[in-house]
Amino acid sequence: MPNYFHSVMLDEEKCQGCTNCIKRCPVEAIRVHRGKAKIIEERCIDCGECIRCCPNHAKVAITDSLGRLAGFDYRIVLPAPSFFGQFREEKHIGRILEAFLRIGFDEVFEVALAAEVVSFMVRGYLETKKYKKPLISGACPTILRLMQMRFPDLLEQVAPIMTPMEVSARLAKQDAARRTGIPYDRIGAFFITPCPAKVTEVRQPLHVKKSAVDGVIGASVIYKDLIKQLCKIKGDNEDLHRATSRGMGWGYLTGESRAIGSPSTLSTGGIQNAVSIFEEIERGGLEDVDFIEVQACEGGCVGGPLNIQNLFVARVNLKNMVNRYRTKKAYFDEKDLLAFYQQDAFWSTEPVLPRPIMVLDGDVSKALVKMERLDAITATLPGLDCGACGSPNCRALAEDIIRGLAFDTDCIVKLRERVKTLAEEILDLARKLPQSMANGSAKEKERTAQKENAGE
Repeated sequence: MPNYFHSVMLDEEKCQGCTNCIKRCPVEAIRVHRGKAKIIEERCIDCGECIRCCPNHAKVAITDSLGRLAGFDYRIVLPAPSFFGQFREEKHIGRILEAFLRIGFDEVFEVALAAEVVSFMVRGYLETKKYKKPLISGACPTILRLMQMRFPDLLEQVAPIMTPMEVSARLAKQDAARRTGIPYDRIGAFFITPCPAKVTEVRQPLHVKKSAVDGVIGASVIYKDLIKQLCKIKGDNEDLHRATSRGMGWGYLTGESRAIGSPSTLSTGGIQNAVSIFEEIERGGLEDVDFIEVQACEGGCVGGPLNIQNLFVARVNLKNMVNRYRTKKAYFDEKDLLAFYQQDAFWSTEPVLPRPIMVLDGDVSKALVKMERLDAITATLPGLDCGACGSPNCRALAEDIIRGLAFDTDCIVKLRERVKTLAEEILDLARKLPQSMANGSAKEKERTAQKENAGE
């Protein structure tokens, strides 16, 4: 079994075994046994849905802290486009960017700038017609990990281009090394993330062998530090802001599709919606669509579980900023973008491969036998999918039984039936007591009655 890194972790002390998470997990990666939840590593895609729904805050995302900055000579912050939607009253992005410089960073490089580069590259790739329709966005790591498990045949349709996060880190570090003379490996790039999946993407990247990002800090972790600094900053500081509305729009759903500008695109947010779209593609549908933008979070990255603001509030905030900068001159001109496209620097270097999630047995013949048992056990279960057993549904419980992780009596319906049967058997045995035991019982009752009469 491969080793997996996951940003989403369980705090067992806070877990109350309520089973809310097992019903909300879109990939059935959580079980509850002995009163505590357990995350199955090979299934988890770090979407963060369990973080959203846990009433006890027992699911947490492990991200980096500002303390990691001390390990580098030069520190660059990479704020995601969605991050700017977290600020209700702040109308000037330049002020937010300056606040980053005041809390320990030496330079700011907007990921929205890299999103403009990726948009141009995807558009150029679409024009080549050398792909199978529809081309699927490779920007959301949660969606890619979902495809690895449930839709491996569609992986060949993923755009072979690095994510804006990865492109921004490489652009920023290369430029900083050239300007400052500081060695590339002494320059740290830190991404401000709206979701835990980006942390996993840096530790176990999909498009590249090794990520250029050196740390990932949650939006909720750094938000308060920036708010404190914003109160002290005067002026709009727009010189720091270089991204245009095309890249900034990547922060919410449809922004990526609009930036690419293909005549036929489709955008969808939410894992269940993504599953429906992928099932449609597998059936041979959507062949007339050029590009599909698929995001794991409802509304896109502004709906990430590590954000501060409500999804709809953040979307409005970011849209207002996007509209404000529609006429802003692009930092990278057509010549720069064409050079990026023609180079090999930002094309994916590693294929996104399928990921096994349910290996019943290493021996194929034994695995087939276990699969038959799995179907047989599932048929005996009630099919209520209530989750009271600690598994998300009856099929999952049958799988857990086969793998030795659960028992059929974990099903409360089966347990009730077993208890009822045992009770009836005991009652039946009681009626069939041997004569010697029956006489003894009668004599004992007689002695008890005599003692009671004597007491009266």
